[in-house]
Amino acid sequence: MTKKLTYELYDVVEMKREHPCLTRSKKFQIIRVGADIKIMCLGCGHQIMMNRVDFNRRFKKVLSHEENKIEIK
Repeated sequence: MTKKLTYELYDVVEMKREHPCLTRSKKFQIIRVGADIKIMCLGCGHQIMMNRVDFNRRFKKVLSHEENKIEIK
């Protein structure tokens, strides 16, 4: 039996692997949800688009629910 993954637009999620940027962050914010999912690294602001199957495989847990997009400076 498969578990139901619950994530929504603007949620901050933790991925299984860290992003290969200088901050080595595992925290990402979901900025687009559809057939594909677009996430943004909260360390460097880089945006990554992946299909839902790949995202579900690499997704670890939801850290927080946000109302708006987080701005990276």
